[in-house]
Amino acid sequence: MPPAFLRFVVRRTVFAALLVVVVSSAALALISAAPGGHLAGFDLTPEMIAAERARLGLDRPFTQQYADWLGKAVRLDFGESLRYRRPVQDLVKERAWNTVLLGSAALLLATALGIPAGIFTGSRTSAIASLMRGVSMVLLSVPPLVTSFLLLYLAARTRWLPVGGFGGGAQADGAQMLLYLVLPCLALALPMAATLERLQSQTMREAMMEPSIAAARARGCSIARVIWRHALRLSLKPVVALYGIFLGSVLSGSFAVEIVMSWPGLGALTYEALVARDLFLVAGCAAAGAAFLAAGVLVSDIALAVIDPRVTEAH
Repeated sequence: MPPAFLRFVVRRTVFAALLVVVVSSAALALISAAPGGHLAGFDLTPEMIAAERARLGLDRPFTQQYADWLGKAVRLDFGESLRYRRPVQDLVKERAWNTVLLGSAALLLATALGIPAGIFTGSRTSAIASLMRGVSMVLLSVPPLVTSFLLLYLAARTRWLPVGGFGGGAQADGAQMLLYLVLPCLALALPMAATLERLQSQTMREAMMEPSIAAARARGCSIARVIWRHALRLSLKPVVALYGIFLGSVLSGSFAVEIVMSWPGLGALTYEALVARDLFLVAGCAAAGAAFLAAGVLVSDIALAVIDPRVTEAH
């Protein structure tokens, strides 16, 4: 491994770790500074609230609370949820698997739809290509929240798919889980597929105008070989950079999709924690979301460095 590449990876890894610490610390500070008591929404007497605050250390100054929380957080101990009375680590781990399942399926579907469509629209000028570009623009213009409601409406009218919920119970088989996965997966994947199509199409058109492509055509290479062997490689760099953002965003949880679709992932858990003012759970969810985002950006940076070694010299 070249020294420049190794230094690049180490720097990016340190930045990723700092991002997780900063985001989770900011979440803890903001929820602690919010007006009202953290246990006010629970059915507890004043004596019980005082005892619970003392047990959890909430009666101490915030600086002491933060120092104690940070010391445990570096060992992946994020405290106990006020609402669920369970370790935050266990709750986040359970919901993270659901989000990983949804996010991975959505990203795979978006890739399968967006990349080939972008290659086609970027190298063709037919009526079908124009129609595909128009569909992408529509999907980009519609917020995921609206897309989720539209998909739920269609599913309710047609009754082809279950409306909301999660088929991951003890009695659920793989086919049932796939049925529950379809709607939230589509709601997440369609806007991403449209974004990938637009970016891939633009970079493909730019790649087709490169001198190396003209030279390949002059050597007698077929249009298919030029597109798939030469132009595609030249057009991948901006797309790979976008994948890091996509990977981090879908795995950190989508508030709108998970809440509307009743999908029990990190986004829904974060919303529940915010409503309950469950400060340790909020911080744990923020740490998990930031970790996914940082990992996605890190993977994207490393992939870019592999594709173009000059990236390591510029950073």
